[in-house]
Amino acid sequence: MSKLFKPLRLPNGQVIGNRLAKAAMEENLADADHAPGDALIRLYRTWAEGGAGLILTGNVMVDRHALTGPAGVVLEDERHLPRFAAWAQACRSRGAHAWMQINHPGRQLMAELGQPALGPSAVAVNIPGLEKLFAQPRALSEGEIERLIERYVTSTVLAERAGFSGVQIHAAHGYLFSQFLSPLSNRRTDRWGGSLENRARILLLTVEAVRAAVAADFCVAVKLNSADFQRGGFDAEDAAAVVRMLNERAVDLVELSGGSYESPAMQGQARDGSSLAREAYFLEFAERIAATARMPLMVTGGIRRRAVAERVLQGQVEMVGMATALAVEPNLPRRWQAGEEAGVEPIVVAWKNKAFASAATQSIVKKQLALLSRGKPTRPRTSPLLALLGNQLKTRRQARDYRRWVSEID
Repeated sequence: MSKLFKPLRLPNGQVIGNRLAKAAMEENLADADHAPGDALIRLYRTWAEGGAGLILTGNVMVDRHALTGPAGVVLEDERHLPRFAAWAQACRSRGAHAWMQINHPGRQLMAELGQPALGPSAVAVNIPGLEKLFAQPRALSEGEIERLIERYVTSTVLAERAGFSGVQIHAAHGYLFSQFLSPLSNRRTDRWGGSLENRARILLLTVEAVRAAVAADFCVAVKLNSADFQRGGFDAEDAAAVVRMLNERAVDLVELSGGSYESPAMQGQARDGSSLAREAYFLEFAERIAATARMPLMVTGGIRRRAVAERVLQGQVEMVGMATALAVEPNLPRRWQAGEEAGVEPIVVAWKNKAFASAATQSIVKKQLALLSRGKPTRPRTSPLLALLGNQLKTRRQARDYRRWVSEID
């Protein structure tokens, strides 16, 4: 049997049925209450039927005032817990583990959402030509940091009550915990900044608090950048050091990815020198970091062919995460288990402006998610320009709806 379909036992004793995971993507498909509705539930049931052993949700926000994008899911209290239970049930309907990814955007908060942006320091997102896209952040106070950790605990406890089998704490892709880890965005001089130990403090304390609040067999995972791909930023040596810190904190799995909005490696716009024909972007970093990890590692980024997925598992990496490939063909795990060599063509937007190319790529992927959520077949060969324009119009409408919703709740 291929290692892809051998079970994986986690440090807490839980067993994942195979080594393929549906990695997180931002869907922007929440219902009018910013909870999972019919669209998300249908989408995740499709992925469950596709045969992945682990299903990670798109990021669920711990604070209704801090969304990574409009129409995002928010879990702050038990008001809509039955809908979250239905979501968990759909994810687990074919035996997969279902982990909720919990997140806060920090400074990567879109200005049109009309909320104040918070970060470790008052350092704005810097993307040439798109400077006005994100709100100007202010630095979090000590009290706000401590209350934010409590929010992660609250969302985790609610996820467990809803029937999810774990959570993944997002500390990658330039979101809040990733901002704390990077010396480019964290310029604090108190106990939350300076040394790597200080910059990692908020992540480590959150992991400890979350772990203490749930059952021993509930899974706690972390998503971490292998690197920021920016000069002077968080690098592979830092990532290895953080993994060593996480070794002491009962973490069940670490997913390694990379990049941020400023350096969008997760769309393949930056490379880490991988020799795998522009696939498995972060594998070489992961294999170096695995030497220090006591928990299983998962690699996500560009994997779309069975041969590459099997190559990932030949070393010390234990799980293969796939995102875009499963947005295009949600049945890949089941087809691979049946012996097919099915693969997915990459979505390539060859525009000179890398920021706009990345946005267009994301727009095409979101179009596929929307189609799947309505029970329709995917169309990955759609026009990048039309996808981008359509997504911008949709985002504008969703942002207007969000501003109305949050003002009514407040």
